[in-house]
Order: sequence, then C-alpha cells, then structure tokens
Amino acid sequence: MIVLGVILVVLGWLLGISILYTVGAVLLVIGLVLLLLGSIGRPVAGRRHWF
Repeated sequence: MIVLGVILVVLGWLLGISILYTVGAVLLVIGLVLLLLGSIGRPVAGRRHWF
C-alpha cells in the first residue's frame, strides 16, 4: 500500500493530475499507520497477523 501510494503521488505530480496525487497521499498515510500499528504488535481490525 505504501509503494502504491508513492507511485501514485509521483505520477500525479509529474502528470499534473491532482486526483492521483490525492489518492496516493491517502494510501501512503493509511499504509504508514497500518505499518506503525503492526510494528508495535497491536491487532489491526481484530487480527494479530495478516497472511
């Protein structure tokens, strides 16, 4: 999710398409929050592990 967010932010910035930039930024933030929650061992959405 983080990688997809970075790709969309870069594409949105290069092509000048603001919706790609916005969606990419949202995905990037969500991915970072999930990474942070997972790294501290907190269950996300009721699951301790995602397989």
